[in-house]
Amino acid sequence: MVALMLASVGCDPVPDSMELRLAHILDSTHPVHLGMAFMGDRLEELSGGSMRVKIYPSGQLGNERESVELLQLGTLDMAKTASSVIENFVPAMGVYSLPYLFQDQDHLWRTLQGDVGQEILLQGEAYRIRGLCYYDAGFRSFYIHDRKVETPDDLRGLKIRVMRSNLSIQTINMLGANATPMAYGELYTALQQGVVDGAENNPPNFFGSKHFEQARYYTLDEHAAPPDVLLIGTHTWNKFSSQQKAWLAQAVEESVEYQRRQWQEATEEALQAVEEAGVTVLYPDKEPFQEAVLPLYDALEGSELGAWAERIRTLAGNSQQ
Repeated sequence: MVALMLASVGCDPVPDSMELRLAHILDSTHPVHLGMAFMGDRLEELSGGSMRVKIYPSGQLGNERESVELLQLGTLDMAKTASSVIENFVPAMGVYSLPYLFQDQDHLWRTLQGDVGQEILLQGEAYRIRGLCYYDAGFRSFYIHDRKVETPDDLRGLKIRVMRSNLSIQTINMLGANATPMAYGELYTALQQGVVDGAENNPPNFFGSKHFEQARYYTLDEHAAPPDVLLIGTHTWNKFSSQQKAWLAQAVEESVEYQRRQWQEATEEALQAVEEAGVTVLYPDKEPFQEAVLPLYDALEGSELGAWAERIRTLAGNSQQ
Protein backbone atom coordinates (compact mmCIF):
# COMPACT_ATOMS: atom_id res chain seq x y z
CA MET A 1 0.00 0.00 0.00
CA VAL A 2 2.82 2.38 0.87
CA ALA A 3 4.49 1.68 -2.46
CA LEU A 4 1.25 2.52 -4.24
CA MET A 5 1.01 5.79 -2.30
CA LEU A 6 4.50 6.71 -3.36
CA ALA A 7 3.88 5.72 -6.95
CA SER A 8 1.10 8.26 -7.05
CA VAL A 9 3.53 10.95 -5.89
CA GLY A 10 5.87 10.18 -8.79
CA CYS A 11 9.22 8.41 -8.91
CA ASP A 12 11.54 9.82 -11.54
CA PRO A 13 12.67 13.45 -11.14
CA VAL A 14 13.37 15.41 -14.29
CA PRO A 15 17.06 16.28 -14.72
CA ASP A 16 16.77 20.08 -14.51
CA SER A 17 14.40 20.20 -11.53
CA MET A 18 13.88 17.49 -8.97
CA GLU A 19 11.87 16.99 -5.82
CA LEU A 20 13.31 14.49 -3.37
CA ARG A 21 10.81 12.70 -1.14
CA LEU A 22 12.02 12.22 2.44
CA ALA A 23 10.04 10.16 4.99
CA HIS A 24 10.35 9.81 8.76
CA ILE A 25 8.19 8.95 11.77
CA LEU A 26 8.77 12.04 13.96
CA ASP A 27 6.43 15.00 14.30
CA SER A 28 7.21 18.33 12.67
CA THR A 29 8.28 20.00 15.94
CA HIS A 30 11.00 17.42 16.67
CA PRO A 31 14.61 18.71 16.53
CA VAL A 32 15.56 16.02 14.03
CA HIS A 33 12.74 17.11 11.72
CA LEU A 34 13.90 20.71 12.11
CA GLY A 35 17.38 19.63 11.07
CA MET A 36 16.08 17.97 7.92
CA ALA A 37 13.88 20.96 7.09
CA PHE A 38 16.98 23.15 7.38
CA MET A 39 18.81 20.76 5.05
CA GLY A 40 16.02 21.01 2.51
CA ASP A 41 16.03 24.80 2.59
CA ARG A 42 19.80 24.94 2.15
CA LEU A 43 19.73 22.44 -0.71
CA GLU A 44 17.16 24.56 -2.54
CA GLU A 45 19.30 27.67 -2.00
CA LEU A 46 22.56 26.03 -3.07
CA SER A 47 21.01 24.49 -6.18
CA GLY A 48 19.25 27.68 -7.24
CA GLY A 49 15.90 26.02 -6.76
CA SER A 50 16.65 23.05 -8.99
CA MET A 51 16.68 20.57 -6.08
CA ARG A 52 13.93 20.52 -3.46
CA VAL A 53 13.02 18.22 -0.58
CA LYS A 54 9.45 17.33 0.30
CA ILE A 55 9.26 15.88 3.81
CA TYR A 56 6.60 13.40 4.89
CA PRO A 57 6.71 13.36 8.73
CA SER A 58 4.79 11.39 11.36
CA GLY A 59 4.96 8.05 9.58
CA GLN A 60 2.80 9.19 6.67
CA LEU A 61 4.60 6.79 4.34
CA GLY A 62 5.05 3.93 6.79
CA ASN A 63 7.29 2.96 9.68
CA GLU A 64 11.08 3.13 9.65
CA ARG A 65 11.65 -0.41 8.43
CA GLU A 66 9.20 0.15 5.58
CA SER A 67 11.02 3.36 4.67
CA VAL A 68 14.31 1.50 4.29
CA GLU A 69 12.63 -1.12 2.12
CA LEU A 70 11.16 1.62 -0.08
CA LEU A 71 14.63 3.14 -0.51
CA GLN A 72 15.91 -0.24 -1.63
CA LEU A 73 13.08 -0.52 -4.14
CA GLY A 74 13.75 2.97 -5.49
CA THR A 75 10.22 4.18 -4.75
CA LEU A 76 11.40 6.62 -2.06
CA ASP A 77 14.39 8.96 -2.29
CA MET A 78 15.43 9.65 1.31
CA ALA A 79 14.51 8.58 4.83
CA LYS A 80 15.51 9.23 8.41
CA THR A 81 15.69 6.11 10.53
CA ALA A 82 17.27 5.07 13.80
CA SER A 83 20.54 3.19 13.48
CA SER A 84 18.87 0.41 15.50
CA VAL A 85 16.46 -0.14 12.63
CA ILE A 86 19.16 0.01 9.95
CA GLU A 87 21.19 -2.68 11.73
CA ASN A 88 18.60 -5.17 10.47
CA PHE A 89 19.78 -4.31 6.94
CA VAL A 90 23.38 -3.16 7.55
CA PRO A 91 24.98 -5.25 10.32
CA ALA A 92 27.76 -2.73 11.08
CA MET A 93 25.13 -0.22 12.27
CA GLY A 94 24.48 -2.57 15.17
CA VAL A 95 27.59 -1.34 16.93
CA TYR A 96 25.72 1.82 17.94
CA SER A 97 23.21 -0.26 19.89
CA LEU A 98 25.91 -1.64 22.19
CA PRO A 99 25.46 -0.50 25.80
CA TYR A 100 27.82 1.99 27.41
CA LEU A 101 30.00 2.10 24.30
CA PHE A 102 30.47 5.87 24.44
CA GLN A 103 32.01 7.67 27.39
CA ASP A 104 30.33 10.97 26.65
CA GLN A 105 29.07 13.27 23.89
CA ASP A 106 32.58 14.15 22.77
CA HIS A 107 33.48 10.48 22.29
CA LEU A 108 30.19 9.89 20.44
CA TRP A 109 30.70 12.70 17.94
CA ARG A 110 34.40 12.05 17.37
CA THR A 111 33.29 8.56 16.38
CA LEU A 112 30.36 9.57 14.18
CA GLN A 113 32.23 12.34 12.34
CA GLY A 114 35.51 10.46 12.13
CA ASP A 115 36.73 7.60 9.96
CA VAL A 116 34.77 4.89 11.77
CA GLY A 117 31.45 6.68 11.53
CA GLN A 118 31.92 7.57 7.88
CA GLU A 119 32.93 4.02 6.97
CA ILE A 120 29.80 2.67 8.63
CA LEU A 121 27.62 5.18 6.77
CA LEU A 122 28.81 3.74 3.46
CA GLN A 123 28.41 0.09 4.49
CA GLY A 124 24.81 0.28 3.31
CA GLU A 125 25.68 0.84 -0.35
CA ALA A 126 25.84 -2.92 -0.82
CA TYR A 127 22.21 -2.97 0.33
CA ARG A 128 21.13 -0.09 -1.98
CA ILE A 129 21.11 2.54 0.78
CA ARG A 130 23.74 5.20 1.40
CA GLY A 131 24.14 6.99 4.71
CA LEU A 132 24.45 10.76 4.36
CA CYS A 133 24.93 11.82 7.98
CA TYR A 134 24.09 11.20 11.61
CA TYR A 135 21.71 13.35 13.60
CA ASP A 136 21.86 13.61 17.36
CA ALA A 137 19.37 11.31 19.06
CA GLY A 138 20.90 11.65 22.50
CA PHE A 139 21.46 8.94 25.08
CA ARG A 140 18.69 6.51 25.96
CA SER A 141 17.62 6.04 29.60
CA PHE A 142 14.91 4.15 31.46
CA TYR A 143 11.53 5.54 32.42
CA ILE A 144 9.26 3.48 34.64
CA HIS A 145 5.58 3.77 35.49
CA ASP A 146 5.74 3.57 39.28
CA ARG A 147 9.16 2.43 40.50
CA LYS A 148 12.55 4.02 41.08
CA VAL A 149 15.38 2.34 39.21
CA GLU A 150 18.76 3.06 40.75
CA THR A 151 20.53 -0.29 40.20
CA PRO A 152 20.12 -3.19 37.74
CA ASP A 153 18.38 -5.14 40.53
CA ASP A 154 15.56 -2.60 40.42
CA LEU A 155 14.88 -3.59 36.80
CA ARG A 156 14.46 -7.27 37.60
CA GLY A 157 11.22 -8.65 36.23
CA LEU A 158 10.04 -5.36 34.70
CA LYS A 159 8.65 -5.42 31.16
CA ILE A 160 10.54 -2.75 29.23
CA ARG A 161 9.60 -1.68 25.71
CA VAL A 162 12.57 -1.69 23.33
CA MET A 163 13.13 -1.09 19.63
CA ARG A 164 13.30 -4.12 17.36
CA SER A 165 17.06 -4.43 17.71
CA ASN A 166 18.64 -7.72 18.73
CA LEU A 167 21.39 -5.94 20.66
CA SER A 168 18.92 -3.68 22.45
CA ILE A 169 16.89 -6.73 23.44
CA GLN A 170 19.99 -8.54 24.72
CA THR A 171 21.06 -5.46 26.69
CA ILE A 172 17.75 -5.02 28.48
CA ASN A 173 17.52 -8.71 29.30
CA MET A 174 21.09 -8.75 30.58
CA LEU A 175 20.23 -5.88 32.92
CA GLY A 176 17.53 -8.08 34.44
CA ALA A 177 14.41 -6.73 32.76
CA ASN A 178 12.16 -8.44 30.22
CA ALA A 179 12.68 -6.74 26.85
CA THR A 180 9.40 -6.22 25.02
CA PRO A 181 9.74 -5.11 21.37
CA MET A 182 6.86 -2.85 20.40
CA ALA A 183 6.04 -0.15 17.88
CA TYR A 184 6.68 3.31 19.28
CA GLY A 185 3.17 4.46 18.42
CA GLU A 186 1.66 1.76 20.66
CA LEU A 187 3.72 2.63 23.71
CA TYR A 188 1.59 5.32 25.39
CA THR A 189 -1.41 3.01 25.57
CA ALA A 190 0.79 0.10 26.65
CA LEU A 191 2.11 2.15 29.57
CA GLN A 192 -1.39 3.33 30.42
CA GLN A 193 -2.81 -0.19 30.44
CA GLY A 194 0.15 -1.83 32.18
CA VAL A 195 1.12 -3.95 29.18
CA VAL A 196 4.68 -2.76 29.88
CA ASP A 197 6.16 -1.31 33.06
CA GLY A 198 8.38 1.17 31.29
CA ALA A 199 10.55 1.96 28.31
CA GLU A 200 13.82 3.67 27.42
CA ASN A 201 14.42 6.75 25.34
CA ASN A 202 16.06 10.16 25.22
CA PRO A 203 14.64 13.22 27.06
CA PRO A 204 13.07 15.01 24.05
CA ASN A 205 11.21 11.86 23.01
CA PHE A 206 10.16 11.08 26.59
CA PHE A 207 8.66 14.55 26.86
CA GLY A 208 7.34 14.99 23.32
CA SER A 209 5.53 11.63 23.35
CA LYS A 210 3.84 12.56 26.64
CA HIS A 211 5.03 9.26 28.08
CA PHE A 212 5.89 11.22 31.23
CA GLU A 213 2.16 11.26 31.94
CA GLN A 214 2.33 7.50 32.49
CA ALA A 215 5.93 7.00 33.65
CA ARG A 216 6.78 8.97 36.76
CA TYR A 217 10.43 7.96 37.25
CA TYR A 218 13.21 8.73 34.76
CA THR A 219 16.60 7.14 35.43
CA LEU A 220 19.42 8.79 33.47
CA ASP A 221 21.65 5.74 33.18
CA GLU A 222 22.35 6.68 29.51
CA HIS A 223 22.94 3.09 28.45
CA ALA A 224 22.99 3.59 24.68
CA ALA A 225 23.32 6.33 22.08
CA PRO A 226 22.10 4.99 18.73
CA PRO A 227 22.03 8.00 16.41
CA ASP A 228 19.44 8.87 13.83
CA VAL A 229 20.70 8.39 10.29
CA LEU A 230 19.75 10.27 7.13
CA LEU A 231 19.68 7.82 4.23
CA ILE A 232 19.37 8.13 0.48
CA GLY A 233 18.62 5.27 -1.87
CA THR A 234 21.45 4.47 -4.25
CA HIS A 235 18.78 4.43 -6.98
CA THR A 236 18.44 8.19 -6.43
CA TRP A 237 22.05 8.97 -5.52
CA ASN A 238 23.44 7.43 -8.68
CA LYS A 239 21.30 9.74 -10.84
CA PHE A 240 22.95 12.87 -9.43
CA SER A 241 25.68 14.79 -11.19
CA SER A 242 28.85 15.52 -9.24
CA GLN A 243 27.59 19.07 -8.69
CA GLN A 244 24.27 17.85 -7.31
CA LYS A 245 26.07 15.48 -4.96
CA ALA A 246 28.24 18.37 -3.75
CA TRP A 247 25.22 20.58 -3.11
CA LEU A 248 23.51 17.84 -1.13
CA ALA A 249 26.65 17.05 0.86
CA GLN A 250 27.05 20.70 1.85
CA ALA A 251 23.40 21.08 2.82
CA VAL A 252 23.58 17.90 4.90
CA GLU A 253 26.79 18.93 6.66
CA GLU A 254 25.37 22.33 7.63
CA SER A 255 22.16 20.71 8.85
CA VAL A 256 24.04 18.46 11.29
CA GLU A 257 25.45 21.42 13.21
CA TYR A 258 22.06 23.12 13.19
CA GLN A 259 20.30 19.97 14.41
CA ARG A 260 22.79 19.38 17.22
CA ARG A 261 22.10 22.85 18.59
CA GLN A 262 18.37 22.21 18.37
CA TRP A 263 18.82 18.89 20.15
CA GLN A 264 20.78 20.35 23.05
CA GLU A 265 18.13 22.99 23.63
CA ALA A 266 15.33 20.42 23.39
CA THR A 267 17.07 18.11 25.87
CA GLU A 268 17.46 20.82 28.49
CA GLU A 269 13.87 21.98 28.00
CA ALA A 270 12.51 18.43 28.17
CA LEU A 271 14.23 17.57 31.44
CA GLN A 272 13.00 20.77 33.02
CA ALA A 273 9.46 20.21 31.73
CA VAL A 274 9.09 16.64 32.98
CA GLU A 275 10.41 17.59 36.42
CA GLU A 276 7.91 20.44 36.56
CA ALA A 277 5.22 17.90 35.64
CA GLY A 278 6.12 15.82 38.70
CA VAL A 279 8.51 13.24 37.24
CA THR A 280 11.35 12.19 39.54
CA VAL A 281 14.62 12.33 37.58
CA LEU A 282 17.31 10.03 38.98
CA TYR A 283 21.07 10.07 38.35
CA PRO A 284 22.32 6.57 39.24
CA ASP A 285 25.84 5.24 39.57
CA LYS A 286 26.44 3.80 36.10
CA GLU A 287 29.15 1.34 37.10
CA PRO A 288 26.84 -1.51 38.21
CA PHE A 289 24.92 -1.19 34.94
CA GLN A 290 28.15 -1.23 32.91
CA GLU A 291 29.41 -4.32 34.74
CA ALA A 292 26.14 -6.15 34.13
CA VAL A 293 26.54 -5.96 30.35
CA LEU A 294 30.23 -6.90 30.12
CA PRO A 295 29.37 -10.48 29.01
CA LEU A 296 27.87 -8.98 25.87
CA TYR A 297 31.27 -7.58 24.90
CA ASP A 298 33.00 -10.83 25.78
CA ALA A 299 30.66 -12.67 23.40
CA LEU A 300 31.58 -10.29 20.56
CA GLU A 301 35.32 -10.96 20.71
CA GLY A 302 36.62 -12.05 17.32
CA SER A 303 33.50 -10.92 15.46
CA GLU A 304 33.15 -8.12 12.94
CA LEU A 305 30.90 -6.20 15.34
CA GLY A 306 33.47 -6.69 18.08
CA ALA A 307 36.14 -5.19 15.83
CA TRP A 308 34.00 -2.10 15.20
CA ALA A 309 33.38 -1.77 18.94
CA GLU A 310 37.07 -2.00 19.73
CA ARG A 311 37.91 0.73 17.22
CA ILE A 312 35.30 2.96 18.82
CA ARG A 313 36.43 2.25 22.37
CA THR A 314 40.01 3.05 21.38
CA LEU A 315 38.87 6.49 20.20
CA ALA A 316 37.99 7.30 23.79
CA GLY A 317 41.67 7.02 24.65
CA ASN A 318 40.91 3.96 26.75
CA SER A 319 40.23 0.57 25.24
CA GLN A 320 38.85 -0.78 28.50
CA GLN A 321 35.09 -0.88 28.97
